[in-house]
Amino acid sequence: MNLQAELNKAGGFKNLELLAKQVVEGFIAGMHKSPFHGFSAEFAEHKIYNNGESTRHIDWKLFAKTDKLYTKRYDDETNLRCHLIVDNSSSMHYPERRDFNISNLNKIAFSALASASLMHILKKQRDAVGLSIYSDAYDYYAPEKGSERHHQMLLNQLSATVINKPVNKATETYTYLHQIAENIHRRSLIFLFTDLFQTTTDDVKLFEALRHLKHNKHEVILFHVIDKSKEVKFDFNNTPKRFIDVETNEYINLYPHTIKDNYEAAVDDYFKSIRLKCGQYQIKYVEADINKPFDKILTTYMVERQRFI
Repeated sequence: MNLQAELNKAGGFKNLELLAKQVVEGFIAGMHKSPFHGFSAEFAEHKIYNNGESTRHIDWKLFAKTDKLYTKRYDDETNLRCHLIVDNSSSMHYPERRDFNISNLNKIAFSALASASLMHILKKQRDAVGLSIYSDAYDYYAPEKGSERHHQMLLNQLSATVINKPVNKATETYTYLHQIAENIHRRSLIFLFTDLFQTTTDDVKLFEALRHLKHNKHEVILFHVIDKSKEVKFDFNNTPKRFIDVETNEYINLYPHTIKDNYEAAVDDYFKSIRLKCGQYQIKYVEADINKPFDKILTTYMVERQRFI
């Protein structure tokens, strides 16, 4: 089944569950070529029976076929708690998309599909997942649960977030990460999707908020979502252009090549400082280029999950 055809048929991101399933299945199919060969077995609906465990949940039909003892997994067998955080400010809806293309997503669509793909794996693992979405307000919160109804609710919320583009929504990362941290009570693996762009930048306040997320022994993974060709390399042809701040509506008219070198140097310095401080505070930093596949996101999850449990 063609992923782009399904995206078009679904009218954008309305069939996010199917898209996420195909992303994960494509990833797993290629894992036999990677150092994680064998991990796909952990996506099964059963687990191997260990001596001393209760025999109540042994799958005897599977035993008859395989001559091996397996126990069924149930929704209440939660091994991991995971909380997804998505920045939904106006800058995350760059580049503007009228018709979504799976190979040419904007930042919010990339974040939503990456989140849904992680959710698909978590669902298979019978793990609990929660979701927070913020911009200039705490737009949405759902605690960590593992039920099918909860899973569908989160998918619907992610789809709506992609489709409903906010106008002049600023980013209040520092404020709302503190509030989100207060809502996550039990030890969890936390994934944050953000472009780290906001009108007022303050590294001290940012890392105070990120450190708050780490309280109660949480593990925090920061996915720095960027359109690398435009936002880092400043790859625009040298014709007069108007660059508009989508959060404040301020703009500047210029020839891109007149500032390209200075822009790239400034952005590179900013990103290096973020990576350095993440290392100092033991926060996993992952560059998430929206022009690249989702393998980096899913591989990061696999590594961190193995470390976390």
